[in-house]
Amino acid sequence: MKNLKIGTCSWKYPSWQGLVYSSAHPANFLTEYARKYDTVEIDQWFWSLFGEDKVSLPNPATVSEYRQSVPDDFSFTIKAPNSVTLTHFYTRMTGGKLIPNPYFLSVSLFSRFLDLITPLRDRIGAVMLQFEYLNKKKISGLHEFLEKLGGFLSEIPPDIPIAIEPRNPQFFSNGYFEFLQKRHLAHVFLQGYFMPEISSIYRRYKNLIGNPAIIRLHGYERDEIEKKTGKIYNAIVEPKEDELPGVIEMIQDMRSRGIEVYLNVNNHYEGSAPLTIEKIRGLLA
Repeated sequence: MKNLKIGTCSWKYPSWQGLVYSSAHPANFLTEYARKYDTVEIDQWFWSLFGEDKVSLPNPATVSEYRQSVPDDFSFTIKAPNSVTLTHFYTRMTGGKLIPNPYFLSVSLFSRFLDLITPLRDRIGAVMLQFEYLNKKKISGLHEFLEKLGGFLSEIPPDIPIAIEPRNPQFFSNGYFEFLQKRHLAHVFLQGYFMPEISSIYRRYKNLIGNPAIIRLHGYERDEIEKKTGKIYNAIVEPKEDELPGVIEMIQDMRSRGIEVYLNVNNHYEGSAPLTIEKIRGLLA
C-alpha cells in the first residue's frame, strides 16, 4: 500500500504455522515472513545491558543473515540497545539500588552498534530509541530529557533515520513535537503500556508530526494475554474493535498527507499479530 508498510514485532513464532509459515520450524523464518509482509521490527538487540562491563551488541553473522533473507523492497525498524537508552540499571539487577548507567546516550556505543548493522543500512526504516518511564529521580523533566537527547543527536550520523519512543505521557507537548520536527526525527506512537490512545495524540499534534511515523500496537497487560494464549499466538483473544477505527483513521490521514507510516503489530495487542494485520488490511480496504 502507498505510504504504508505493515509488519509485526519480531517474527520467530512457530504458532504462526498456517498464518505465516509453511511449518512450525521453517528453514528460514524471515525469508518466509518477507513473502507476506514488507517490514518487521527487530527488538532482540534492545536487550543489551547486563552490567557495567556486560553489554551485548549484534552478532555480525546474524546481521548479514537478516539482510540476505529479505528482498530489496523490505524495511526494518530496529530498536536501539537499551544500554544506550536506559538512564539507570534496572533495579532488579542492582538489589533495588538506583545506579546510573554509564552508557546512557553514549555516542561511542551507539556508533559501534551502527557499524555492526551496516549490512542493513539501506533497508532501515528507522532506528528506534525506546525510553522507559522516567521519574524525577532519573530525569527532572522534559527540558532535561530533550537537552541530553539533543546533545547525543548532534554527534551521531545525520543520515540514520531516528525515531523516539518516550514512555512519559506528560512529555507530549508542542515543545516535544517541535523538537522532533526541527531535527527531522520520527515519533513512535505506542498503543498500550499505560499510554494515551495514539489517535488522540495524533489529532492534537498532527501538524507537527514528521516523516516517517512509527505506530506500534503493543498491548497492555503482557502477563494476562500470555496466560490467555498460553503463548500460542494463532487466535485473537482480546479484540480491540473500539480502538482500531481510530488507528485506521489516523493511518489514512497520515497517508493522505504524504507521511510514510510503519505499522508494527505485537502478538500481545490482540493475541495474534498476523490475524490483527488481516483485520487492519480489511478495514483499510
